[in-house]
Amino acid sequence: MIARGVEALEIPATIGGMKTSIYPTLIWDSEAAILVDAGFPGQIPAIRRSVASSGALFENIDKIIITHHDRDHTGSLRSVLTNLPQKASVLSHQEERQYIEGRALPCKVILAEAPDSPYPPETKAIFLQQKLDYLDFAVSVDRTLEDGEELPFCGGIVVIHTPGHTPGHICLYIAQSKTLVAGDALCVENKSLHTLPKFASFDPSLAVKSLDKLVPYDVETVICYHGGVWRGSASQFVAELKALRYSA
Repeated sequence: MIARGVEALEIPATIGGMKTSIYPTLIWDSEAAILVDAGFPGQIPAIRRSVASSGALFENIDKIIITHHDRDHTGSLRSVLTNLPQKASVLSHQEERQYIEGRALPCKVILAEAPDSPYPPETKAIFLQQKLDYLDFAVSVDRTLEDGEELPFCGGIVVIHTPGHTPGHICLYIAQSKTLVAGDALCVENKSLHTLPKFASFDPSLAVKSLDKLVPYDVETVICYHGGVWRGSASQFVAELKALRYSA
């Protein structure tokens, strides 16, 4: 467990033919249970098992926050919603809403289809594949989130708009445990923080610039969707962010 009421859910996955794991986050207390991101399509059994292993109840999930619309974050969203005994609210940034609801093609599909697409052929093929099934996991967004907004759940959760990976990508800061839920703004490799490869982002330069928005927060734990958990001091966190910012 990351902290009381905060857990990184380790979900086995295969990405690019490689076996790995992804890490949705569960945040809960006696009044709310929030799932942050919902895995690839078909991962509802693994999500249920991982929630149970955390000591929480899957059936108590009443809110799902989506950091961004990529299919590894929304693929099992519809299944999670239909497997809950009550209606759970879906929350995202306004700029992600049209993609999550299936009213617009995923932004990287649009870029992959462009005549001057920056993607190499193998990456382009991955994103174009999403065009075939993105409507299969579209759901309605019940509430949109704003940059700097503090959600009154689980002791307070601050929304940080970090565009670049996608237009409306967000991170979440949990003040009481000094935890940052980074989504795909950061990843962990060899126990250090990194940015995702440039080809993975809609606007790589903006994704790096957005790291500056994380500097003011007193962070000692980071949950990255890819790579898992990073722990350190707040000063180490800032130092790693600055190294990424100026080396990119």
